[in-house]
Amino acid sequence: MFKLCGLQFLLAVQWAACQNLGGLHLTGPLKEMNFSIPEGTGVRPIYQFTTESPDVIFRATGEKDGLIDILPDTGILYLNGSLDWETKAVHRLQVESLDKNGEVVNGPYDVTIYVEDINDNPPKFDQTQYTGVVRQNSRPGKPFMRVHATDLDDPTTPHAQLTYSIPHHFPNPYSEMLFQIDSITGEISPSRTGSYYLDPQKQDTFTLVVSVKDMAGMTENAFTNSVDVIITVKESLWKAPPTITIKENSTQPHPVNISQVQSNEPEVIYEVFEKESLDGLPFSIDQNGYIYVTKPLDREEKDAYSFFVITRDKEGELVDKPLKINVVVEDINDNPPVCQNAITVLEVQENESGGSSIGTLSATDMDQKDTLNSRLKFKILSQDPAVPTNNLFFIQQDTGILQLFGHSLNKRIASNYSLKVLVTDEVFQTICDVQIHVIDINDQIPIFEKSDYHNVTVAESLPVGTVILEIQATDGDEPDTGSSYIIYQVKEGDPDNKFVIETDPETNRGYVKINKALDFETAEVHNLVINATNPEPLVSGVQYNSSSLALFKVFVTNVDEPPVFHKEVYTAELSEDVPVNTLVMTVEAHDPEGDAVRYSLEGDWRKWLRIDSTTGQIYTASTLDREQEQVYRVDVVASEINNAAQKFKTPLVLNLKDVNDNPPRLNMDYPVFFCYPLSGGEKALIRATDDDEQKFYSTITFSLKDDTDTINNWEISKVNATHAYLSPRHTNFDEKVYTAPIIINDNGVPPLEREVNLEVNICTCSSEKSCFIQVEREHSKPSTGQAIGILLGVLLIIGAIVGGAFFHMKYKEKKKSQQKDVKDQSECDKLNI
Repeated sequence: MFKLCGLQFLLAVQWAACQNLGGLHLTGPLKEMNFSIPEGTGVRPIYQFTTESPDVIFRATGEKDGLIDILPDTGILYLNGSLDWETKAVHRLQVESLDKNGEVVNGPYDVTIYVEDINDNPPKFDQTQYTGVVRQNSRPGKPFMRVHATDLDDPTTPHAQLTYSIPHHFPNPYSEMLFQIDSITGEISPSRTGSYYLDPQKQDTFTLVVSVKDMAGMTENAFTNSVDVIITVKESLWKAPPTITIKENSTQPHPVNISQVQSNEPEVIYEVFEKESLDGLPFSIDQNGYIYVTKPLDREEKDAYSFFVITRDKEGELVDKPLKINVVVEDINDNPPVCQNAITVLEVQENESGGSSIGTLSATDMDQKDTLNSRLKFKILSQDPAVPTNNLFFIQQDTGILQLFGHSLNKRIASNYSLKVLVTDEVFQTICDVQIHVIDINDQIPIFEKSDYHNVTVAESLPVGTVILEIQATDGDEPDTGSSYIIYQVKEGDPDNKFVIETDPETNRGYVKINKALDFETAEVHNLVINATNPEPLVSGVQYNSSSLALFKVFVTNVDEPPVFHKEVYTAELSEDVPVNTLVMTVEAHDPEGDAVRYSLEGDWRKWLRIDSTTGQIYTASTLDREQEQVYRVDVVASEINNAAQKFKTPLVLNLKDVNDNPPRLNMDYPVFFCYPLSGGEKALIRATDDDEQKFYSTITFSLKDDTDTINNWEISKVNATHAYLSPRHTNFDEKVYTAPIIINDNGVPPLEREVNLEVNICTCSSEKSCFIQVEREHSKPSTGQAIGILLGVLLIIGAIVGGAFFHMKYKEKKKSQQKDVKDQSECDKLNI
């Protein structure tokens, strides 16, 4: 019997309590062992080693660290304090048993105690406050700084797994956060909202409250810590430069740097991007953002360029929004004036007064418009011939308008003048040629060869464009000028412009043509007055008179014409369910000669319509059906009663409006089957259609017939407006064909329904999940009549077989008899010999 100290007594009590916990093996022989003990548990027994040797004591050596020991007499390995994982995670001991003389009886054995970490350390940030800088318009999700926290707990457990968040930031003027943080890495970046709204002009400083939790943030008992992050918003570096101006035809060595852009992010790849593909865009960019022009530009070829600069990261993703770069090519005076025509030809009448404008010399300059480089000046260098003086003409210096000086021209002195005109800009000069023709004044009027062309008789059916008369007038002015060209017009007698007159420019001969169809019934005679004029005004004191007028009459003869309908096309709309003999419409036609008209129909192949031959009233003749013809077209014919050959027809288009007169029907080109045996969960898609017009709200509903067998065996579920699933309610089906009574309804007015007995095969399936054997039909036992028919058929077949065999045997016996008779006769013949 031995005495126990206070600690030994406490351990003994704990040990007794532990021993009463059934199933826990806390004692055992001395051997190598491993233990896992949570940190911070305080004084407690760990294990009791036992031995069969009497009178032995136990001893523990190794990394006891004043916390672990063994009771020599009882072999209880115990803690006399709390373990701490952060101080030491593993304790390695050796335990042995000794006799009274201190000699080792058993052991030593390695005993390893693993300290289990508990979450007893809150996370801590590396800094008490963080600062960061973000650029305006930075890419959303691109980190610009990072916070970091540590946790002293075991990193292999959730105790040290940290998650970061931003509960709020100050200020926050928007409903969404301007910043976001990677919950694992602690990297802070602008949100999409922040990328768009961050602006140092509006708010240049933000305070972020960044929180960190251990236990991966998955439990409310996790330790939490927070830190302030001060963010400064700076102006974006990524800006488009002002419009770049480049002088054309530069002689500098190329490429030439013209501007620079800079991304908000480092180590990006700069590229030039063309919105419209241009052949050989003369610009490039290097990886420092310097933009170059790669060759001399020509403003006259292209005066402005627009392209985009983009940035990509190493993965090829776009970093910044594309920047639009505008380049204007500055003009230099590198183009001489150009005469618009090799020779500018002008005309002037000989009676023009001094100061009159003759015309304009046109010249162009390819340099930039409205600049000194393209400003042109005009000056007459020479006049040929120089008669009657050498300064008959004047040209305005800035406009190129040619004018007469103070003298009128005389065609008898000179009919043509040639001018040399100097055209200059600031640097270049060009000489342009001008030819001036002196033309005769219009002092002669056209005179008809005869004043009365009497009359012309034409049929009213003559086609438009037919020449009905040729007329002729002459003019004594200079040929091939506006003074001698003759214009013929119908001055009187043609208010409806039925006639038109065209002039032959070579001969001045006029051709009177029909311009619009003639109509005997409207006008039998046209009394026409024709005048002849010149495009060039007559000189003062000269006027057109009766010599420039001519008369003639056009007599129109009547032609028997077919009737004419009042409309080119007749249209009507009817519901398909209107009663027979419903009035559709009334058509009207008249005969130009006033004859009576008879009406009839052509193309009424469905015999849906009839027409009153006298009144033109059209009625329905039979039941209409929109599903057969939605748009029904026939021809309405009007013919003269006294001359049926004179007829005319016009189309009648009948549009039928739908009524709900067709119940829905199944529309499936595949059998419905389920593979035997059923396993549950099978379903088959069924489809229905409605022959009536389908509107956007049309729908078909499916249901099962309300009888016990159907309800117990099947269920149906809607898929959409035209499809449903049919499913078995159980798996106890035989291998046969079943009938599922299905009711299909539409939602028309009035609603219609159809009951369909859908055959459903329960069959053995091939590997391709399809039926490959003919299965027995449900309730397919033959009726009494069928059974008698089958029996009679079988008896007939048996009778035919028996009869055939009987006749065959009779035939063989007869043949044998005939052969025997022949043989006997042959023997008799031999005996006679």
